[in-house]
Amino acid sequence: MDHLSLPEHGRPQNEVLEDLKSFAADDPDYKGRRIWSLVYHLDDAHDDFAAAAYRQYSSANGLNPAAFQSLKRMESEIISMLADLLHGGPDTCGVVTAGGTESCLMAVKTYRDMARKKRHVSRPNMIIPATAHVAWFKAAGYFDVKPRLLPMGKDLNTDISKLKRMINGNTVMILGSAPEYPHGTIDPIAKMGELAEAKGVPLHVDACVGGLILPFMEMNGIELPEWDFRVPGVTSISADLHKYGYTAKGASTILYRNLDLLKFQMFVYQDWPGGVFASPALLGTRPGGAYAAAWAVLQKLGKQGYRELAEQTTQAVEMLVAGINGIDGLRILGNPQGPLLAFGSTDKALNIFAVADQLEKKGWAVNRVQNPNGIHAMVTAKHRNAAQKYLQDLAQSVETVLANPELAQTGGAATYGMMAHVPLRGMVKNKVLDIFAEMYRAGGGGLDLKESGSPTLPERWMAKYVNWRAKRG
Repeated sequence: MDHLSLPEHGRPQNEVLEDLKSFAADDPDYKGRRIWSLVYHLDDAHDDFAAAAYRQYSSANGLNPAAFQSLKRMESEIISMLADLLHGGPDTCGVVTAGGTESCLMAVKTYRDMARKKRHVSRPNMIIPATAHVAWFKAAGYFDVKPRLLPMGKDLNTDISKLKRMINGNTVMILGSAPEYPHGTIDPIAKMGELAEAKGVPLHVDACVGGLILPFMEMNGIELPEWDFRVPGVTSISADLHKYGYTAKGASTILYRNLDLLKFQMFVYQDWPGGVFASPALLGTRPGGAYAAAWAVLQKLGKQGYRELAEQTTQAVEMLVAGINGIDGLRILGNPQGPLLAFGSTDKALNIFAVADQLEKKGWAVNRVQNPNGIHAMVTAKHRNAAQKYLQDLAQSVETVLANPELAQTGGAATYGMMAHVPLRGMVKNKVLDIFAEMYRAGGGGLDLKESGSPTLPERWMAKYVNWRAKRG
């Protein structure tokens, strides 16, 4: 792409809007339910409603709650509604954030700072499952808190048998997920809470995915383990609004059991020449439109609306699980208990990443997981209408790969296969960093891991490595 300069003169509005529409030509077909992550779309009417609410406050700024008291009211009411859903008590408090990552970052910052002040911890660590969302590893890097990993058991559930021994004087927090992203399993929060409370260590629950669907699944009669503020040791919970809350992008929450905890999240600087500055979370400017859209959607749907969406999602998940289990050579990974699932291969002759390539050729946007290798799906209510077509295409893709084993040596199958199995993880990190960074040059290009003609030399090397590993078992 050529370097682009700002136009000398403004362009006609309709021309600009048409350009924007054309840019989406190669984006995933989320309205056709062919994407299994990133987008939580109900229909155009719902989008129009959220956009209308957003537009009313698109210029409003939540930076100063004393200025835009309307936004502070919305935030307070959103937190109150979430506290009710998550069984919080009268002292439950929290903040609306821009997304799940900000919510996760804030929890780590909060508990690091609290341990610094109360226990003089200078070399902080946090105990997190190996399946924790990557945002927690990002937070570890940003705030210099060492992650200590709870391993997966043979069933892919988090193994907490060594948790008690892992907690030491430098442990600032423990994390559990509800559910974890790779396999959709709810971590053993109740047992983690017992240990956390006994040791006096905060326990955060990452419910960025499950916070706005698990409560409604439970209301619909589905038995789930307790994971929220009902567990005494849980001190905070993050829950995204813009996932299964179906609000406009840019809206998550972090809730604490009491204000004494929340205060460690906040930043105050009293000596700035511009005045005394206070900020409740990571961002300074906080987009008012996201608050308004989130508040409006919560009001529009209500508990009954969310229960109906949860029921549709559950039906879609059940259809997918039954269909996948009915295809020879495939198996569900772990124990999905919410809207997420992943599946892999039971047959060494069936390369699951090659199956993913075939699904992409049929127009599906596919996410891959590793250790073990698999295909991932984040299921929404509207996927119920696409599940049968997906299963049909999945079965055909499996047949194609079994009939053409050479597909494992080309395109994305070779690339992802190498990345999942190469033992020199630093090499993978450096290569990904190089490719990713190139995308952010001014006028930079895109990322393409799909098959494009003959395999490159790296692809051939990757395929040889994967095959060698497979032969060694």
